[in-house]
Amino acid sequence: MKSYRVHASKNPFPKRAWWMGIVGMVAAVVIAATASKSLGQFPKYPPAIVRAPDANTQNDINEQKDKKQSFEAANAERKKQINAESAKLLKLATELKAEVDKTDKDTLSVGVIRKADEIEKLARSVKEKMQLTVGAS
Repeated sequence: MKSYRVHASKNPFPKRAWWMGIVGMVAAVVIAATASKSLGQFPKYPPAIVRAPDANTQNDINEQKDKKQSFEAANAERKKQINAESAKLLKLATELKAEVDKTDKDTLSVGVIRKADEIEKLARSVKEKMQLTVGAS
């Protein structure tokens, strides 16, 4: 078996190393050029976007925040009222059913009719409050 020795002073792949060096340098130049371009440029925004808000704009922003908070507070209050009225509506309806069950099938008392009217008014009130809820999503 023969062994071949390569001298330390000779490169066994001279052409390949030369081409790899050239490709590496080209890649380094391209990367450096791209990086310097992107680092040196900032996006250009119109002055209306960049400037700080003046007093009028700040007032408008504060008014919008206040409106939103008042709408949210009004909606929360309205929801509480709807819950309370719905509970009252349920109570009145069960009372009406009990009174109707006690009467004859041919006669209704004045109290039953009044309770039915009260239930109707309360139901309409609940319906209106549900429709007035602002910003429902």
